Amino acid sequence: MEWTDEGIVLGVRRHGESSAIVELLTRSHGRHLGLVRGGAGKRMRPLLQPGNSVSAVWRARLDEHLGYYLIEGTRLRAANLFASSHAVYGVTHLASLARLLPERDPHEDIYEMLDHTLDHFDDVGGAAAYLIRFELAILAELGFGLDLEVCAATGATTELIYVSPKSGGAVSRSAGAPFHDRLLRLPAFLRQSEDGALGWTEDDLRDGFALTGLFLLRHVLEPRGQTHSDARGGFINAVIRPRTRASSA
Repeated sequence: MEWTDEGIVLGVRRHGESSAIVELLTRSHGRHLGLVRGGAGKRMRPLLQPGNSVSAVWRARLDEHLGYYLIEGTRLRAANLFASSHAVYGVTHLASLARLLPERDPHEDIYEMLDHTLDHFDDVGGAAAYLIRFELAILAELGFGLDLEVCAATGATTELIYVSPKSGGAVSRSAGAPFHDRLLRLPAFLRQSEDGALGWTEDDLRDGFALTGLFLLRHVLEPRGQTHSDARGGFINAVIRPRTRASSA
């Protein structure tokens, strides 16, 4: 068995004296592990860092075997990413989200989105907005997508400012007004049909994390006996606290 694919490094663990087991999210072969000979050595260590993009050749005698990777770097982002605390937490959290996907099951759209998200981690606020969108994409990929484009109560497609915590459907301003204290807020940058979709405020980021956090916990994590990763909390703190201090200075 042999294939060649693009991949993003999710994690690495040492195996024996000099080898490493590398976990990639690949474009066409999904989340896939393989053994890299010499992967724990000085030459390969900088390449096999989470967040880096690579070209990988996987070989094994049988498809169900762990197999071996031959890996070459294509975009080595890790050195820049790990220079900031929000990016360290963010990359770790993105990897934990990718691990919610079934192993060896292709998810090309998620691969593309992860690649795009990592390329936009320099700006703190932008990184948070992209990460929230990635959490929404993971929910959708696992069958728990939220309908944020049409009001669940009226069918309206404008002034969608709430989300029902029960159904995960958007709710318009007028329909949600009587129940506003029981609804989640839909951030402007997640309103697909409105002009403000690309902008965000600090409150938008808080509301976005509250929204995705609730549904990830309820539908994905708790049924597996899990909770949110520590890296998610670390990322939110790294993003929100500096912005809070800056706005109050």
